[in-house]
Amino acid sequence: MTIPNYITIFRFILVPFIVMALLSGYVGAALAGFIIAGVSDGVDGFIARRYNQKSDLGAYLDPIADKVLLVSLYVVLGFLKELPVWLVVIVVSRDIFIIGAVVLGTVIDRPVAMHPLLVSKANTAFQIILVAVTLADITFDYSFTGIRAVLTWGVALLTVASATAYLVAWTKHMAGYDKD
Repeated sequence: MTIPNYITIFRFILVPFIVMALLSGYVGAALAGFIIAGVSDGVDGFIARRYNQKSDLGAYLDPIADKVLLVSLYVVLGFLKELPVWLVVIVVSRDIFIIGAVVLGTVIDRPVAMHPLLVSKANTAFQIILVAVTLADITFDYSFTGIRAVLTWGVALLTVASATAYLVAWTKHMAGYDKD
């Protein structure tokens, strides 16, 4: 266990508190928790790189912690009608698809090595920005309606593009074309 792994585990522990704060109407606390989670994500990555504390466990835990946080917030913000349900379905479905593809590949002895694609990194960035803007909008009673609409469509398009890119890569892998 490394210090970055402990920081990542802290992010897992933070998720239920952020969700409960949001569901209880303490949106400012949820926003603060989201910011803390984001900062801790950057800190654990910095420590891992700077002090050579990268680990196999951390390579798995870090993206899972990010996904647990984002998916939880998308579901709750959809439930609270702050994000459109169709967007929540697209975001959650993409992640379920990716997990299912990895599990299926492993089960049939064709494990897939997952590497983040550029479109996937852009998708995650847009997802994070949309959550941050939405939480800030609710917390400070701003009117970010136009910005939220643009971000919503950006997340939708990038999520579909990311899912498509992973589907193509996975299909090639399963067919054996990735050995070239």
